[in-house]
Amino acid sequence: MRILPKSAFGQTVMLIGVLLLINQVVSYLSVTYYFIRPNYQQINSLIATQINMVFLEDVDYLDDNTQQRIYQATHIGIFDDAEAKQNGLNQAVYYQFFSRQISDLLGGDAEVRISANEPFLIWVNPPQDPSIWITIPMASFSEGDISPLTIYLLVIGILSVAGGWIFVRRLNKPLHALQVAALEVARGKVPAPLKEQGSSEIISVTSAFNQMSKGIKQLEDDRALLTAGISHDLRTPLTRIRLASEMLPEDQEWIKDGIVNDIEDMNDIIDQFIDYVRQDTRERRETLSLNDLIEEVVQSRNIEEHHHIDTELGSLPPAMLRKVAIKRVLDNLVENAFRYGSDNIMIKSGHDKRRKCVFVEVRDFGPGIPEERIDDLFQPFTQGDKARGSVGSGLGLAIIKRIVSLHKGTVALENHPQGGLVARVTLPIS
Repeated sequence: MRILPKSAFGQTVMLIGVLLLINQVVSYLSVTYYFIRPNYQQINSLIATQINMVFLEDVDYLDDNTQQRIYQATHIGIFDDAEAKQNGLNQAVYYQFFSRQISDLLGGDAEVRISANEPFLIWVNPPQDPSIWITIPMASFSEGDISPLTIYLLVIGILSVAGGWIFVRRLNKPLHALQVAALEVARGKVPAPLKEQGSSEIISVTSAFNQMSKGIKQLEDDRALLTAGISHDLRTPLTRIRLASEMLPEDQEWIKDGIVNDIEDMNDIIDQFIDYVRQDTRERRETLSLNDLIEEVVQSRNIEEHHHIDTELGSLPPAMLRKVAIKRVLDNLVENAFRYGSDNIMIKSGHDKRRKCVFVEVRDFGPGIPEERIDDLFQPFTQGDKARGSVGSGLGLAIIKRIVSLHKGTVALENHPQGGLVARVTLPIS
């Protein structure tokens, strides 16, 4: 278990708390040793002096008249055990601290008790005569109560920690906003400019982040415009080439088919460029069943006779998904499995209750991929022919990863122990 906090906020609060605790302990000990302790020593000395006066040689403390005169003059009472119990000895509280100090002053074992109710009486069983109890009134004894000092120090400590917490929280607030905005940028979104607040250092960092975010948005817009323009301009000559191929004589049909296939491949590559540039952030999330989307994709693939899909769909709760984007993910995974793996594939879905997410796995039965190449396939423009002898733009898995990341999910590839490749997509339920 980790005791020390990792965040700057927690470390600062802990530092303030430790320093205040040390300050409180030092203050408490200082007041105790330099204020309270001398007062108690003075009180104990006074009590011992008064007891010693009772045992002067010319004083018969056992005589009733003498006891009455002493009580009238000093309010000091002298009682035997029976009388002491009748006058509240049993209700008095024993104090070891006072007993030890009075014993040292009187030169023998003395027992000291203090009555719990007003008027406060100090009961002393003196070593000079253990058969009697001497009571000494202490009307102002309650003034020595240290509980107000404890409460005062406790309140000061709480207020100091609360003030430090508020200060650090105010300092941490713009940092937290900066962290959230940075995560949004990592997911491909461009957040609104952050409010520049806090200390001068935080304001400088926030201003730099706003400028960086603005620059990234400008780069994304320029890239989208450039890609869309190139894609649009390429389709026009491709269309003319296709029309021209239709003019070829019938004995050159094989040339026409080759041209048409190449044009279709180029159109597919252009579509992948457009899909990669498109952020898919405008599509609203809906409460959908992942199984329903899987079945739609499988149904659209059944028109290909040489392809076969087995499904093993578990019971799934509904999830917040972008329908078109997730269908594009599923379709790309199925297309990759057929193109690079085998004509027979397996689709499996499930629900991870502990992590509160749903998942889908697409497995082919092909040769698989070298382990050192798996991570590289998620990078844009990674050519598939380096992995499994294929051709393409290398944007399929990059598109999948971008869409899944937009849903705050994960995508992973791994070779199946029994052969083939498994692509696993995990999506949070909410």
